[in-house]
Amino acid sequence: MSATFKSIKSLVPLFDRVLVQRFKAESKTATGIFLPTSATNTPLPEATVIAVGPGARNPKGDIVPPSVKAGDRVLLPGWGGSSIKVGDDVGRHSSESKPGCQY
Repeated sequence: MSATFKSIKSLVPLFDRVLVQRFKAESKTATGIFLPTSATNTPLPEATVIAVGPGARNPKGDIVPPSVKAGDRVLLPGWGGSSIKVGDDVGRHSSESKPGCQY
């Protein structure tokens, strides 16, 4: 069985999961200097939150809402999460506790 999605933004995470999309590295500096592809191949540790699940349950059974919301910018650790590709869009799916920090 396969599912067809038009955009990565149509996915909705469950529980305390977060769907983020990494920023693309700039290929040109603000002064107009073009950077080599070797300098732009490494993914940036920054991402925008696309979608957030409703939250996880604590030991008492209450739902704890996530601390991030769609549109927030976060720093990502170098490990963890699953890569998701829908069409040309690439995103990462991880636990709400995994993004390093929000800014």
